[in-house]
Amino acid sequence: MNILRLLDKLSDDNFFSKEASRSDAIASIANFGKNTALAAVPFGLGAMLSTPAKADNTNPSKIFAPTFLASALTDALQLALTLEYLEDEFYRMGLSKSGLIPSDDRTVFMQISKHETAHVAFLKSTLTSLGELPTNKPTFDFTVSGNFSPFTDYNQFLILAQAFEDTGVRAYKGQAGNVMSNKQVLQAALQIHSVEARHASQVRRMRANKGWIELGNGGNMPTATDAVYAGEENTNQAGFNTANAFGAAAGSAAYDEVLSGSDAAAIAGLFIV
Repeated sequence: MNILRLLDKLSDDNFFSKEASRSDAIASIANFGKNTALAAVPFGLGAMLSTPAKADNTNPSKIFAPTFLASALTDALQLALTLEYLEDEFYRMGLSKSGLIPSDDRTVFMQISKHETAHVAFLKSTLTSLGELPTNKPTFDFTVSGNFSPFTDYNQFLILAQAFEDTGVRAYKGQAGNVMSNKQVLQAALQIHSVEARHASQVRRMRANKGWIELGNGGNMPTATDAVYAGEENTNQAGFNTANAFGAAAGSAAYDEVLSGSDAAAIAGLFIV
């Protein structure tokens, strides 16, 4: 089975029903103190669901081929743009804050910031070429009404950087099926996805974590970020129980899980005014 088609099937919200329900993930967000997180997300992304795969009875080889609508592609790109806006603004603000980032780390975040700016430019250009008006950059509150102090506490800056990068990596995987209708966009999205994964690994190591996601809350993270890692403990991959072969810790860490569009939008919505 084509791995991207498998990802499309896994990106259905029902995927988490056995391992970690979407309601549990959203409950974690609500407990963080922002009950209106979903409502705060612009252009209705909070209601966006993954496009399910549909069978083609006339051609058994296409049994996993999904039916694509233009809106699925552009909605996925708008979600990605919102996440890239968030990361781009976060790093810009962090780099502009005198004395926040140690000199040895500034080079890393200056480069990551350039990457995020390039991603924003690409997504805006792509949406325009598809006849879609790119959403405007939201107004962000990275303190989440005073719950965080990322621009006065470098440790909290690193925590949010890890959470944002891990969210982006999972979100791009979750939308793979929705951009398959455009091969050029799909290729570019995969190229961005791998760079976001490199960002995540780098930031995780800067926090003395493993470069990959481990069992638990993603490694040395506050409970407020639990929604970012909901479902990552899964060890069942395409019917194969990796825990039986490698143990739960290794079996879980060997595979990153997808994040549905609605859950990614809800996480982003925490930081949108």
